[in-house]
Amino acid sequence: MTVVTGLVTHVDLGDDVADARQMSVSARLEAVLADGRSLVLLDGRGWGWSSSASADPGDRITASDIEEDARTVVGPDEPVDGETHERMAAAHWRHLAGVLGRQGVDVGDQELERLPHDVVLGERLRARLRGRL
Repeated sequence: MTVVTGLVTHVDLGDDVADARQMSVSARLEAVLADGRSLVLLDGRGWGWSSSASADPGDRITASDIEEDARTVVGPDEPVDGETHERMAAAHWRHLAGVLGRQGVDVGDQELERLPHDVVLGERLRARLRGRL
C-alpha cells in the first residue's frame, strides 16, 4: 500500500510579467509518498503583486508572506453562494483524494487534511526576494 507522508507546494516566479513593478508567482501542490515519489495534485495556481511606485514588489514581500499565500492559493477555496467553510474544505479534500485515487493511491480526505504541508520556494523567487528568507 502506498502511503502519503506530506504535502508540498512548490512556488516560483511566473513567466507572465513584463514590468519590474509587478511580480507573479506560480504554485504546484504535490503529495509526497513514502517511497520518495511525488504526485501532482494541483497545478496552474498562482497570484501576483504590483507596485504603483517604481519599487520592485520583491523588495517588501517576505518568504513568510509567500508561504502563507501559497497554502491559501492551493485551497480550500473560500465559500461561495451560501456554502460553508466546512463544506468547501470537505469538497476540496475529497477532490484531492480522488486525484490521488486515479493515480493508484488510496488515501482518505481527512487523512490528507491532517498531513504536514511544506512550501518550497524556487531559485528565481528566492533571488527576487533578495535575502529576506
